[in-house]
Amino acid sequence: MADQVTVFAPASMGNVAVGYDVLGAALDGLGDRVTVRRLDAPTVRVGTITGRVTDLPTTPADNTATAALQSLQDATDVDIGFEVSIEKGIPLGSGLGGSAASAVGAVVAGAELLPDAWSPADLLPHALAGEAVASGDLHPDNVAPCLFGGLVLTRAMDPPDVVPIPVPADIRCVLVRPDRILPTREARACLPDAIPLSESVRQTAHLGAFVAGCYRDDLALIGRALRDLIVEPHRAALVPAFADVQGAAMSEGALGCSLSGAGPTLFAWCEGPGGAERVRDAMTEAFARHDVPTEAWISPIPPEGARTAAPSPADR
Repeated sequence: MADQVTVFAPASMGNVAVGYDVLGAALDGLGDRVTVRRLDAPTVRVGTITGRVTDLPTTPADNTATAALQSLQDATDVDIGFEVSIEKGIPLGSGLGGSAASAVGAVVAGAELLPDAWSPADLLPHALAGEAVASGDLHPDNVAPCLFGGLVLTRAMDPPDVVPIPVPADIRCVLVRPDRILPTREARACLPDAIPLSESVRQTAHLGAFVAGCYRDDLALIGRALRDLIVEPHRAALVPAFADVQGAAMSEGALGCSLSGAGPTLFAWCEGPGGAERVRDAMTEAFARHDVPTEAWISPIPPEGARTAAPSPADR
């Protein structure tokens, strides 16, 4: 077995508007690099934290990566420990699965240092335990796509039942992040404890039609279904210029536009690279009219989730 493993854990988009807390998609290019080193003593600790975010908690119980590794260690009878170093490529509080990526990267790397083989389904509960440190709850919409890749629906968590959903080849995802931080706990706190039955019925219909559209490669159906009637109305006010940015995306032909996870990043599903570029430009210009700086990406939905990678120079 190796003494050290580095994993690239991709950013992800939770909810995908239509499937709150059950649907999620991996994203391309953006992600965390997590390196786990084997220790002789059965302890878990934080090593270095570099990259876009450097002020993460270093107490093991308060760090998503070490909390996930502690859960993994508790599930084994191997008398070793782990030191985890994180190179953050995902800004925190962005709605791009930053806390989930650190947790997922840690357990995928940690599992490589153990004698037995671990599947993504085996690792899901431990990554969720880490994610819960940041979000306050066990929700798989970022953890599952980061682990499994692609677009996935988590039907159940105990035992894990993660269902891959095909994504039409022409789909491109635009992501525009305003220069704001929105902690997941704050975004979840603004949601109601109960919703009218009629709203649940309408949203269930949208989710079913969205999944059908993905299987049928029917972009028009996806466009009719990619709507959030339950969460978006409560969270939109947390993002500056939300309505104008969403309207700009839809006016340029986006199939749908809403919050990526808890926000403040907005995403839009688009048809083809050319359509995605037009939507990206319209969204960034709408934010600019409100004097909100942004950064933007265009991503396919990659089939791969977290995977081993070459170590960073500092970890070699």
